[in-house]
Amino acid sequence: MPGILLRWLMLTVAILAAAYLVDGIQTAGFFSALVTAAVLGILNAILRPILIILTLPATIMTMGLFLFVINALLLMMVSGVVGSFQVAGFGSALLGSLIISLVGWLLNMFISDRGRVERVDHIEMRRRGGRWET
Repeated sequence: MPGILLRWLMLTVAILAAAYLVDGIQTAGFFSALVTAAVLGILNAILRPILIILTLPATIMTMGLFLFVINALLLMMVSGVVGSFQVAGFGSALLGSLIISLVGWLLNMFISDRGRVERVDHIEMRRRGGRWET
């Protein structure tokens, strides 16, 4: 349960970042972004898999870039449901979906599978005789 709450908070921060960086996206504040993140999470869990299957040929032909279009459509749907969150148009939604994906990815890198914030381990590589070894 703490993992879901932490990821919800990370999505909220990503939405606030998109609202700050994109002129066409507006949110009334933190609570509005929190509600927006909840609705977006629910839509991502229910509608996104269906949309991905329906648009699979376009996703394959664009090598996955069409997923940003799906995310933009979901962001526009959320703007229709949450009154205090507004997206001006498809271009703003597309740019916002890119920012939300990037910020969400960066923040979720620090969350483990168990939903805890953990340090990122690195593997030290050494070059020995023309080969890289761990």
